[in-house]
Amino acid sequence: MSHYLVELYTPNATWNALPVEQRQQLLANVANAMVGLASMGVEVLTLAETEPHIDQGSEHRFLGIWRFPDQHARNALLAGIKASGWYDYFDHVNAASSAGSFEHHLAALVTA
Repeated sequence: MSHYLVELYTPNATWNALPVEQRQQLLANVANAMVGLASMGVEVLTLAETEPHIDQGSEHRFLGIWRFPDQHARNALLAGIKASGWYDYFDHVNAASSAGSFEHHLAALVTA
């Protein structure tokens, strides 16, 4: 069963204060760490800027949507994000779930 992670994030004051060279180094380290995750079946569905002018749009500037073969792979990505210091530089929210169906979702909403 697939597992999913949605990240929403916005650069914070700490990121904005970093010189460009330090930003580039941090992002290069993140890119290097991603190489190992691909071998675990981690898929990037999208990493992009958000569209701010949609109905009920998020105020976060960026989003990431990921698919994983299992929770172990998802937890490996989350551990890597934390270890990289990412959360020090971005106001960040994660949402995770396993694959679901419309019918199961409606049933969960009824009992929510």
